[in-house]
Amino acid sequence: MYDALLLVSFGGPEAPDDVIPFLENVLRGRNVPRERMLAVAEHYYHFGGRSPINQQCRDLIAALQPEVPVPIYWGNRNWHPMLADTVRTMELAGIKRALAIATSAFGSYSGCRQYREDIEATKAEFPIDKVPPYWNYPGFTEAMVDRVRDALEKLPGADVVYTAHSIPVAMAAGSPYQQQLSAVAAVVNGRLGLDEPVFAYQSRSGPPTQPWLGPDIGDYIRTTESKRLIVVPLGFLSDHMEVLYDLDLEAAEIARERGIEFVRAGTAGTHPKFVAALADIVRNAMANGITSCPADCCPASVRR
Repeated sequence: MYDALLLVSFGGPEAPDDVIPFLENVLRGRNVPRERMLAVAEHYYHFGGRSPINQQCRDLIAALQPEVPVPIYWGNRNWHPMLADTVRTMELAGIKRALAIATSAFGSYSGCRQYREDIEATKAEFPIDKVPPYWNYPGFTEAMVDRVRDALEKLPGADVVYTAHSIPVAMAAGSPYQQQLSAVAAVVNGRLGLDEPVFAYQSRSGPPTQPWLGPDIGDYIRTTESKRLIVVPLGFLSDHMEVLYDLDLEAAEIARERGIEFVRAGTAGTHPKFVAALADIVRNAMANGITSCPADCCPASVRR
C-alpha cells in the first residue's frame, strides 16, 4: 500500500550561522520579541550552535530502516532537510504513496495537527498519510518503563516527576495532550510500583499574558520537599535542545542550589522497544491502512 516512509521532525540548527535563520523559521508569523529570540539563540550557542535533534533523526532512521520494507525519507518543519524539499525528492524518485510519522507521540495542535498541515502545504503530487499519535503503543510505554527504571537504579528511592513541553491552556483544552501524557505516566508508575504520577511542564515560549500549562519544572524544583528527584521528559522523544538546556542545565542547577540530588531520565530515543513499536506501526499500516485523525482535531489556540 505504501512505497515509502516519511519521517517528519521539527528540525534544528547544525552550526552557529544556522541558529538565527532557524529561529526565524520557527517564529515566523508569531508575535515574539526579537530580544526573546536572541535569548533562546544563546541556548544553542551554549552547545556550539548545534541542536542534537537532526543527528537523533539520523540515528532513528538508521535503527528503523532494517526493520521496515520501504525506504525512509526525512523532512523537517524548520530546518534542512526541509519537508518540501524532501517531498520533491520523493516525487523525482517515483514514490506513489507514503506513510508519514512525526517525531511527536502525543496529540496537540503543535505536536500532531500542525505536522499534518505542513505535509498538506507541500502540495505533494502523491498521497501522504500521517500516522495518528502513537502514545499508547506498548513499545513506547515499555521503553519509558526501562528509562525510568534505569534512573531509579542511579538514584534509588527518589521521587519522580514527569515533564512535557508546555502549551497554551486554550490549546490543551482542545486536545487530548494532558490525558494521553497522564495515561502513559500512570502505566509506567504502575509497572514500577510508584505512586500516582506527578507532572510539571517546561520550555514555554508564549507571552506572560497568555496562560500556559504549569507548573514550570523550575518552579516545581524550587518548592518541592523532595531531597532526591528524577525528572522524566516524557513528552519528548529524544534528548534535543529543550531537554539538554532546560533540564540538564537549568533544572539541574536549581536542584543543586537547593541541595537536591537530581537525575534526568532518558527519552525513548532509539531504545529497541521504541524502534520495534515504530516498525510495527509501519507494517500494520502497510497491511491494513491507517485511521486518520478527524479533520477538526486539535485546533490551534486563538491569540487574543
